[in-house]
Amino acid sequence: MAPFLLPHSLYGSGPHRIIAVHGWLADRADYAAILPDLDRHNFTYVFVDLRGYGEAREAPGAYTTTEGAADILTLADRLGWDSFSLIGHSMGGSVVQRVLAAAPHRVRRLVGISPVPASGLHMPPEQWELFASAATKPESRRAIIDFTTGSVRPDAWLDRMVDRSVDRSDPDAFRAWLDSWAEEDFHDEVAGSTTPALAVTGALDPAISADFMRRTWLRCYARAKLAELACAGHHAMDETPLQLIRTVEDFLRADGRV
Repeated sequence: MAPFLLPHSLYGSGPHRIIAVHGWLADRADYAAILPDLDRHNFTYVFVDLRGYGEAREAPGAYTTTEGAADILTLADRLGWDSFSLIGHSMGGSVVQRVLAAAPHRVRRLVGISPVPASGLHMPPEQWELFASAATKPESRRAIIDFTTGSVRPDAWLDRMVDRSVDRSDPDAFRAWLDSWAEEDFHDEVAGSTTPALAVTGALDPAISADFMRRTWLRCYARAKLAELACAGHHAMDETPLQLIRTVEDFLRADGRV
C-alpha cells in the first residue's frame, strides 16, 4: 500500500523549511490568522491536515501521534526536504516531538505552541470525561476552548471556533486522537535532545502553563527555551497572531542560518 500523503498548503519560498502541525480542535485552518504576515522570503512553510481533519477528514488510520509523525516524514520525503524545522500546536506539539524522536538528524529547530509534552497530559476523571465527550458534544468543545483562553473571549469567537472544530474534524478520529496525545508517554525517546526547542505558552491558559512547561518541556530538552505571551491563552494563533509570529520567527532565525 502506498504511503498516505497528508493534504497540505505551502507558503513562502525561503531556504529555511518548516512543517506546521495543527492541534486537536482544528485542521490546518488553525493557522489561518497568521498566514498574511509570515516571512515568506526567509522561510517556506507547509501546513498539514492530519488524518481525520480537514481535507483528510475521511482518511482511515490509527489516529496516533506515531502515525502522524510517520505521515509528516513521508511528506518531507515527497517534498525532497532532508532537513526542516517543526511547529506544533497543542496535540500537534506531541506529534512534532514524535518526528524528532524518529528522525532527530533531520530536525533543525522545534517549536511547540501550548504543546502537549512528550510525557502526555494526564487528567483527573472529571476532566477526562469532558474531553472524551467533546467528540460528540460541541458544548464540551466550547467549554474547553473557553477555559483554556481564560474565560475572557467573546461569545461569537467561541462559537466560531467550535463551528470550525466540528466542521473540520471526524468525531471518531477526534476521539481516537485523544487517547494517543493525552495518555502516551515517550519522553525517554527525546530526553536530552540537543535540538533547540522553544515552548510558547499563553498566560491565560491554565492547562498548558509556563510552570507546566518548566516541569516538562524545559527538563526534557538540553537547549530548551520558554516564551510566555501575556495576552494569549491556548490559541495564540487567533488571540495574538503578530506577537506569536515575532516570537517564533525570531527563534527560527537564531541559529544564524535561514
